[in-house]
Order: sequence, then C-alpha cells, then structure tokens
Amino acid sequence: MEQVHVLIADDHPVVRDGLRLLLNSVQDMAVVGEAASGEEAVALAGSVQPDVILMDLKMPGLNGIEATRRILHTSPHIGILVITMYEDDDLVFAAMRAGARGYLLKGADQVEILRAIRAVASGEAIFGPSIARRLIGFFAHSQSFAPPQVFPELTDREREILTLIAQGYKNTEIADRLYLSHKTIRNNVSNIFSKLHVTDRAQAIILARDAGLGNERASRPTD
Repeated sequence: MEQVHVLIADDHPVVRDGLRLLLNSVQDMAVVGEAASGEEAVALAGSVQPDVILMDLKMPGLNGIEATRRILHTSPHIGILVITMYEDDDLVFAAMRAGARGYLLKGADQVEILRAIRAVASGEAIFGPSIARRLIGFFAHSQSFAPPQVFPELTDREREILTLIAQGYKNTEIADRLYLSHKTIRNNVSNIFSKLHVTDRAQAIILARDAGLGNERASRPTD
C-alpha cells in the first residue's frame, strides 16, 4: 500500500501532536515533517516534498495563505488542505485563490479529516459540510465584482482592488483583506493608475464609481 506523505503546519504543539497521532494510527499515511510557522512550512515543503500539507492559517510571521501561495508556486503538485478554526468568507476564498484544495474546520472528526487527506492526495477538492454550505450560498446569490465590459484592460485582481479603492479602503486595509503583501497592493494600484490614465486615488475613485464600482461599501473587518 502506497503511503500518503503528510506535512503538518500549525503553531500549536497540541494540534500537531493530535494530528500526528491520528495519522500514525492508519497504515496508508505517514507524517514526514512538522512546521510551527509559515516560513518553516515553505522550507520543509521544498525539502521533503510531501503529498499533502495540513495548513493552519493564522501562524506567526508568514500566514498560511501566503505560505500556500509560495509553496504551490514552486511545487504545484503538492495538495494543501487547510485546517483552521476560522470559517469567514474572506479566508475561505483567499485560501482557494492561493490554491488550497480543501478547507476543514478544526472541529472536524477524525473520519472526516482522514477522508479529506485521501481526497486531496488523489487530486480532488474537498470542503467540510459547513464550508460547503457557505460556498453554495455564496455562488447562488453573489454577483461578480464588475461586468466584464467594465475596464477590460484591467486584470480580475486589479478590478477587485479598484472596487475596494472605490469603497474607500486604504492600501494597508486592502492588503489585509486580500491576504496579500503591501508591496503587491502598491504595484497593483500603480498598474491600475497607469491603465486608467489617472494620476491619483481621487481620480481613480471617481472613474470607478461612475462605472458602477464600489457604490455599495463592503463592511470593514472588526479586528
């Protein structure tokens, strides 16, 4: 029986211990490394090349979203399964955009965790029941950020950032909301200004709102 090699990335020793005991209790899985931070996860992923990484999101230093993005940039064959206590929509979609194949809450039972690991290892995408319901509800009722004909010269990411600019968010707030670095946001904003032929934020906001972007302000994070 071919084993699934798993890397555990979580900053809580108790969580790592519990997951290690669970995985060591079945014959078709083996823990090949443990990381307590996003930086460690990136380094270990490159050296041990696991089949699956169990990725926490909120870790000191590099968070799980950015760690996922960096790992898949160099090792796209690795399956990343997020296991976290957070279930808000921003985190779920940030994880999906970064390339995670699955998203479970830490309250998931052992059978569910093992099934999810096997699914991700075989190339499937899997989500816990509560996350799946949120995704279904979102896609059933959501509308895209902007119609395709609005600012076609912008990429989807640039249009998303422009929408947030039009809603009044600052660069640091946009970076936190999209789980991107401040430098990435600055570069995107500069590209937006150049493509729209505007010289400052005020002009960009006027142009965006005239096109129907950002007229309904999204709620700010409370923390």
